Amino acid sequence: MLLLLWQDGPLCPCLSGARSGDVPLCCPGAGPEAAWKKGAEPKRAERCSSSSCSRLQETVDWVGDYNEPLTGFSWRGGSERETTGIQIWSEIFLVDKPDGTKVAVLLMDTQGTFDSQSTLRDSATVFALSTMISSIQVYNLSQNVQEDDLQHLQLFTEYGRLAMEETCLKPFQSLIFLVRDWSFPYEFSYGSDGGARFLEKRLKVSGNQHEELQNVRKHIHSCFTNIACFLLPHPGLKVATNPNFDGKLKEIDDEFIKNLKILVPWLLSPENLDVKEINGNHITCRGLVEYFKAYIKIYQGEELPHPKSMLQATAEANNLAAVATAKDTYSRRMEEVCGGDKPFLAPSDLQSKHLELKEEAVKLFRGVKKMGGEEFSRRYLQQLEHEIDELYIQYIKHNDSKNIFHAARTPATLFVVIFITYVIAGVTGFIGLDIIASLCNMIMGLTLITLCTWAYIRYSGEYRELGAVIDQVAAALWDQALYKLYSAAATHRHLYHHAFPAQKSESTEGSERKRM
Repeated sequence: MLLLLWQDGPLCPCLSGARSGDVPLCCPGAGPEAAWKKGAEPKRAERCSSSSCSRLQETVDWVGDYNEPLTGFSWRGGSERETTGIQIWSEIFLVDKPDGTKVAVLLMDTQGTFDSQSTLRDSATVFALSTMISSIQVYNLSQNVQEDDLQHLQLFTEYGRLAMEETCLKPFQSLIFLVRDWSFPYEFSYGSDGGARFLEKRLKVSGNQHEELQNVRKHIHSCFTNIACFLLPHPGLKVATNPNFDGKLKEIDDEFIKNLKILVPWLLSPENLDVKEINGNHITCRGLVEYFKAYIKIYQGEELPHPKSMLQATAEANNLAAVATAKDTYSRRMEEVCGGDKPFLAPSDLQSKHLELKEEAVKLFRGVKKMGGEEFSRRYLQQLEHEIDELYIQYIKHNDSKNIFHAARTPATLFVVIFITYVIAGVTGFIGLDIIASLCNMIMGLTLITLCTWAYIRYSGEYRELGAVIDQVAAALWDQALYKLYSAAATHRHLYHHAFPAQKSESTEGSERKRM
């Protein structure tokens, strides 16, 4: 969906145009948040951002008329989402920085996370894409920064980092925690100063924290070059409860407007605009087009792992642990039966013991309390049975290696070939078929060399691959030729005795008379 919007919309030619195509890019983005929390006040900030980009350097009041309804990015109040995917403002604002360089400012809005119509992968993809193409990512949160917000941020940024090339630099640039509806100004004051103190406390890594909490905070610090926070007050009950609110400033509390006038210049004043960088290189508008297309192809493919919910990840870990426990139990019991220090066991006894221990392992797996339910655990049960069957094949090979007759099959086969070719060579040489006799002598010589080579490999342990090939050839020769000859001879003898039972009995009676 994002790729179609990108290719078919007016943004691509706008970014690649002569006016802005080669200008370094600054892309502030409003990051995903819970869909039901997103209302008029962040949209007001985004709308003010679009107007302030071209008017911040002027002396006029960029906030606008207090009786003017809110337009710009689509918005509405309510519990359902309004924004879908990633929306980018179609106009690019060229801003002069204090050092005289021009920067192209691109504004971006994204859909909320964890709404009723998006999967976890959808939310992770939207957040990751917006973070990857933004120079300033605004993480829009309501009332506070909770631990689950940090965990989601960790998951989504890691999903974005997977799609990027590995580098020694931090993968992303600036992250702004925009905490709206802040209700504790007596602890931390509104604005960036109170936000900085609040965020320092929230992201602090201390020795008495659990390792999981430390890892989350270390990960966030390792992903972003700059991290800041802005605490924004509640816009007022008229905004929160009026279904007909259309975004007019006159209905918003003065405290909110006061801090809004601080927030937007804090984000978008020319000296605070960060040029978009990827792997340490400045990105132009035209370059962003190619990066965006490349990133979307990555997320549309299957190269990246799918992010999982906490329940699904826990259930998988729970079932995998049960599989490992049952499999270890099977292996331990089988080692007691046919381990390295145990003698050769009859194949039928080994199979019956395998079936018995496999059933015990399955019962052990089913007896472990697991998350996810019976249907979820069924594929892990199948995985356990498959892995046990693979282990059983290895135990069969290990047990066969202890059988002296099985171990001697290769030299026995080679000896038989040598004997047969020796006899045939002697007979054919006696009757004058010298060509066949020479061929048999050559085969006999090659077989003798092969036998000596096999013996050296068994003794020294070198050239094991060659030894395995000799064993395979000998096994194939035995199965396809010698064993069939032996079976045919045995069958012929059996048929002969059934065809001439009288001769056998007469010869037996005659021998008895001679004894008498």
